[in-house]
Amino acid sequence: MRWSNHLARLSVCASVLLVPFAAQAATEDDPWEGFNRPIFKFNDVLDTYALKPLAQGYQFVTPQFLEDGIHNMYRNVGDVTNLANNIMQAKPAAAGVDTARLIFNTTFGLLGFFDVGTQMGLNRSDEDFGQTLGYWGVGSGPYVVLPLLGPSTLRDTPAKYVDGYTSPYRYINDVPVRNSIFGLNIVDTRASLLSAEKLISGDKYIFVRNAYLQNREFKVKDGQVEDDF
Repeated sequence: MRWSNHLARLSVCASVLLVPFAAQAATEDDPWEGFNRPIFKFNDVLDTYALKPLAQGYQFVTPQFLEDGIHNMYRNVGDVTNLANNIMQAKPAAAGVDTARLIFNTTFGLLGFFDVGTQMGLNRSDEDFGQTLGYWGVGSGPYVVLPLLGPSTLRDTPAKYVDGYTSPYRYINDVPVRNSIFGLNIVDTRASLLSAEKLISGDKYIFVRNAYLQNREFKVKDGQVEDDF
């Protein structure tokens, strides 16, 4: 079992097993808040004392052009997931753009280090299997905070495992290499979020939950959401 997929399975299992013991909360989208908050606190402490310092150190020692290039390479790999889900959502135009991005970025962009696709006007998709399920009418279900993996929903949680089949980690047999690439991806992702922390206000748990749910609705509906006002 690949380590990353094993982590996803453990998180899914932990959520399913602990749900019956969760206290009921007042919000419709978050009936398992009593379970979610302790997991959120655990993740937040882990982030504060481990992941965030690593991300800050990574940004400090890594030249900006190199950091951008590494980030682009991971996004290029992620275009495989985007392509697969655009095909499953019957979006041929978007799938064609994903294919073109993969070809141009992998070749002329040196394995994605340079995002030449965006410069050519090929805008990047951001799709996953959770969105695919939502596209075909599957409801999000209650909000869930997964150990280590963070915000999710009952629909999106098992979808993470399905998306693992389009991830390169499943197919890398060299364990040290696989774990190094996976670890750098986590640090790179956390570093890209450092500048967004200043936007958080009030109850951090509620802020993150609302931001996640609104963002997921926006993505599932391809931006066609009703204005609450």
